[in-house]
Amino acid sequence: MAGMEAATTGLASQKRKKAMKTLFDRQISFHQTALNVQAQRQQLLASNIANNDTPHYKARDLDFRAALRAAQGAAGGNLALATTHAGHVDGGGGNGLEAFTGYRTELQSAVDGNTVNMDVERGAFAENAIHYEASLTFINGMLRSMNTAITGQ
Repeated sequence: MAGMEAATTGLASQKRKKAMKTLFDRQISFHQTALNVQAQRQQLLASNIANNDTPHYKARDLDFRAALRAAQGAAGGNLALATTHAGHVDGGGGNGLEAFTGYRTELQSAVDGNTVNMDVERGAFAENAIHYEASLTFINGMLRSMNTAITGQ
């Protein structure tokens, strides 16, 4: 009888550990995905700033909300290209966020055709950097909490 109780207790403990691991993995996965999308957006914004004086350069941005939603739906993997025919070549290598990248609306036309507005770009860059840092802070807090739970200190 005592052996059966120990087996039941052990099974319940394993289920709790698995549920805890799954919850922790989902939370970490969400923040990892958010960091990847934010990093891609930061690269686009940096490219816009770097091309401020390039004639006919069109400023680009990423729809963060839609990209994150789609990346979460892809279960943490790379987003796959849709193929409608067996002869299509596998896209591979891409990060799948190109579908959520668009051109920024022109606020003031420039003589050289450039659509980069440095005030908008600097503001978006700073905002994205703050969001990226917040995601890192959340991950750091989760890891610190997990460490505290494991060590009991």
